[in-house]
Amino acid sequence: MPDATLDSLDQAILRRLQVDCRAIAESIGAQIGLSAAAVQRRIKRLRETGVITKEVAVVDPKAVGVNMSFVVSVEMERERIEVIEAFRKQVLDDPAVQQCYYVTGSADFVLMVVCRDMAEFEAFTRRAFFDNGEVRHFTTSVVMDRMKVGLTVPLNGG
Repeated sequence: MPDATLDSLDQAILRRLQVDCRAIAESIGAQIGLSAAAVQRRIKRLRETGVITKEVAVVDPKAVGVNMSFVVSVEMERERIEVIEAFRKQVLDDPAVQQCYYVTGSADFVLMVVCRDMAEFEAFTRRAFFDNGEVRHFTTSVVMDRMKVGLTVPLNGG
């Protein structure tokens, strides 16, 4: 659904859901001037059309013993479609990879990786990079402080 088809009420609903996806339709409706049923219909449409792609609980990594985060830039040996697709599949299947971006510039991919400790990160680098003959080079930055983490998308009007 292109942005042009989202009216101000859709955007207001999305802003509220990005803050708290458990907000009830009655509460959202009261804030934006719609009935609960109308809010529920709009949310259903936003899900069905792929505007809302996932609703998840955000877990504090340190609260569950995942104490380290890494930003990893990866340069592939060759930029052929089958190499790129194989690496994409590999990172999609790896639970240590929180985010993966296919990028322009000196790196081909930038990954956000979380691990319990350095030993777990070393095991990750072995399976993801050293055991992959298509990885030419990777560079790691250790995250010192998680200053802002989020996936909210800025919307018009607020």
